[in-house]
Amino acid sequence: MIVVHHLENSRSRRVLWLLEEIGVPYEVRLYARDPATMLAPPALRAVHPLGKSPVIVDGDVALAESGAIIEYLVEKNPIPAMAPARGTAEWVRYLYWLHFAEGSAMPPLLLKLVLDRIAAAPPWPIRPIVAAVVRRANDQVAAPRLAEDLDLMEAELGRSTWFAGDAFSAADIQMSYPIEASLRRAGLDHRRSKLMACLERIRERSAPRRAIARGGGAIPPKA
Repeated sequence: MIVVHHLENSRSRRVLWLLEEIGVPYEVRLYARDPATMLAPPALRAVHPLGKSPVIVDGDVALAESGAIIEYLVEKNPIPAMAPARGTAEWVRYLYWLHFAEGSAMPPLLLKLVLDRIAAAPPWPIRPIVAAVVRRANDQVAAPRLAEDLDLMEAELGRSTWFAGDAFSAADIQMSYPIEASLRRAGLDHRRSKLMACLERIRERSAPRRAIARGGGAIPPKA
């Protein structure tokens, strides 16, 4: 049986979601964040040297990185299909968005999170100075990149219902996290109606709710 080393309220929820979609039995090893720092606990380093989640163990295979895990699980469990047929135009789109999620979408979202925390952290005497530096970094680096990414995602969903075509795929599972994060950090709202409609379709699926029931966390409200 596949074992998923899952950090609460993290991107590893997508692995649980995929396993629910394809109906593969799995066991969850749940790790709690440090309540002060919100970082993963040291125990995860015994599973992977970087101490990050998700990590899956499937027999002799131990694999980290959500994109790699999703590719591995989809290849190993092709029925029901969670990816378009290889060699098709849809498969090329699938591959792109599967890796866009972590390779392009998440870095500016993480930068925005870090900048916001830095702005709130310093003592009062230097807080205005730090806030000005953070505001400049947001205005010149994070915000333009976030807007470009959201525009690209919105345009792609103007071509089809889902990111790889009109059929739901594992790419949509992978993209769910940056879309949710954009709602909180990047100003995503109903001005980008196609992204908001995609988010609502995602939240209506039963598999992510089952994943949350297994791995913990709050069920997101409707978009």
